[in-house]
Amino acid sequence: MKWLITGLNGTLAPVLARQAAGHGVQVLAWRREEVPPEDAAASQDWLHAQRPDAIAHLGMGSAEWAGRLAEYAAGQGLPFVFTSTAMVFHHEPDGPHAPGDARNAQDGYGQYKRGCEDAVLAAHPGASVVRIGWQIDPRQPGNNMLMALDQWQATQGRVAASSRWKPACSFMQDTAAALAGVLLQPVAGVLHLDSNAQEGHSFLEIVHALKQAYGRDHWDIQAHEDYVHDQRLVGGPARVPALSERLELPAARSATL
Repeated sequence: MKWLITGLNGTLAPVLARQAAGHGVQVLAWRREEVPPEDAAASQDWLHAQRPDAIAHLGMGSAEWAGRLAEYAAGQGLPFVFTSTAMVFHHEPDGPHAPGDARNAQDGYGQYKRGCEDAVLAAHPGASVVRIGWQIDPRQPGNNMLMALDQWQATQGRVAASSRWKPACSFMQDTAAALAGVLLQPVAGVLHLDSNAQEGHSFLEIVHALKQAYGRDHWDIQAHEDYVHDQRLVGGPARVPALSERLELPAARSATL
């Protein structure tokens, strides 16, 4: 079996590639310097030559590229996973956010991901659009909560954390395992992966738990209430472990908190 995984120079895709290898799957990378995503004809020729058995689109690129990849997968009857984001939802109205809620992103990144979602689902009705939150990993560089907090401490001399933000977030290894599971057993439509969905921990609580778990004694955590958002991604079965299974956090929470 061979999976095409885009974004292997990024943060989450390499972790998914390791998951794939654990399932005995060969990983195929998209090399932009060899096949520019904007070149539709070259892209189609390359896909037909490589003949992947499934596609996971984690790389950054245009909605048109996402749509073409999904169209190819649909034509070949292949599983297709596109990773989207909790950022397709603005903080007003507040969450938690279900898969069918209106996507009202105000920022460019959220609007970009919304456009990609539309292109994928229009091209491949059986595709899986998987929305994720901020990823956590003690090693992986890139857009990683733990590394970002280290950077805040280094550059700002403190880690500011809102007690009124309930972020969508998961450990990267858990997200990658769930994505691999969806590729192996496809589920059509929009799926939410969020380890904070049921327990509803605040960002402040999560930051304190990360400080304890990873020995960040030098963090100067400063609580505030300047950002208010229940960002959690709810709806559907839990496909990732709860945060309390990874960190010293209380498990007795409710999705309605």
